[in-house]
Amino acid sequence: MSSPSPVQIREANAHLVAVHRRVAELEQRLEAAENTVREQAESLIRKDEQLRAATREIAEAKDKEIYYLHEKLCKSEETIQRFQNMVKEKDAMIGQLQHRCQLLDNICKSRPLLDSMLSHMAEAERLGPVLGMGEPTTNTSLTDGESNCSPNRISNHKDFSLSEDDMDDQELDEIVFGTTV
Repeated sequence: MSSPSPVQIREANAHLVAVHRRVAELEQRLEAAENTVREQAESLIRKDEQLRAATREIAEAKDKEIYYLHEKLCKSEETIQRFQNMVKEKDAMIGQLQHRCQLLDNICKSRPLLDSMLSHMAEAERLGPVLGMGEPTTNTSLTDGESNCSPNRISNHKDFSLSEDDMDDQELDEIVFGTTV
């Protein structure tokens, strides 16, 4: 074998220098890529930790809000129950008051008749006892159209009505109505 010529040696040395340069360049690029990957991994780890912390905070806030809303719902249900009980009580009271109102309406409707009857009784009292009670009368029938109970004899005495003062009057307590024996 013959020894390489100086041109071949120079070419081989230039090739080795180029290869060595290429290896150094690739090592630098590899190291830069490793640094980039390491930085990205660290960045992803930090972001992952931040996202986990944010997720925990959101979950805690959600749990607090659920607890708050549950408490509010329970209080609202209690309030609704109280209101329903109050409505039942008010409905019962309304029923009682409607019945009493109906009674008062009936009393008010009967008032003119009672006033008329009291007016007739007062008139009868003013007339006093009947004179000649032992003597027979010619017409003793009460159905002759002129009796005190006939509807055409009932007069409207709008000016005569007993007030509470009249009811408390001592003179009325001493009056005796009816027949004498």
